[in-house]
Amino acid sequence: MALRHAVLAALLDGEFSGYQLAKAFDIGVANFWHALPQQLYAELAKLEKDGLVAGRQVVQETRPNKRLFHVTDAGRAELETFAAATAKPSFIRDDLLVKVQAADRIGTAPVIGQLEERAAAADAKIELLGALLRQLRGDRDEDDFLLHGERIGPYLTCLRGLAFEREHRDWCRRIAAVLRERHRADAER
Repeated sequence: MALRHAVLAALLDGEFSGYQLAKAFDIGVANFWHALPQQLYAELAKLEKDGLVAGRQVVQETRPNKRLFHVTDAGRAELETFAAATAKPSFIRDDLLVKVQAADRIGTAPVIGQLEERAAAADAKIELLGALLRQLRGDRDEDDFLLHGERIGPYLTCLRGLAFEREHRDWCRRIAAVLRERHRADAER
């Protein structure tokens, strides 16, 4: 997947400025695709040049003018082609895992600290994703929303992000506990 597809998918819900798109990425898209704001602005420019999004200038009296972008028919066709292509399997690429792999040879204290930081960050993300899920489904219960909700794609990706963060948090806590216990046992010898 390229950043272009994530941007096109995020713009399916309407017009967004680059700033609004960056905020949407921070909340809803970041659980499966990370991009810095400057990357998003550059990608919007490329997409507009390629005719996959169209932008329009909005004149504002008390603020600088802004551009709003929406997906064009060509952009929808690009997304349809992307959706029809076979998805590549995902993989983990995480420097913390390299540190855990080496922890019993290089010392565990810094690794334990980083595992605990990651668990805390996952807790914060779990809260954020839970709030987003509640916002997306409104006053409906989840089963009703999944069957009858108007747009469930963002909800489904948010569910995946929530499951990932919960599993990641639990793994970090377990591995920190294992490393702490091994350190304690080694110190007692």
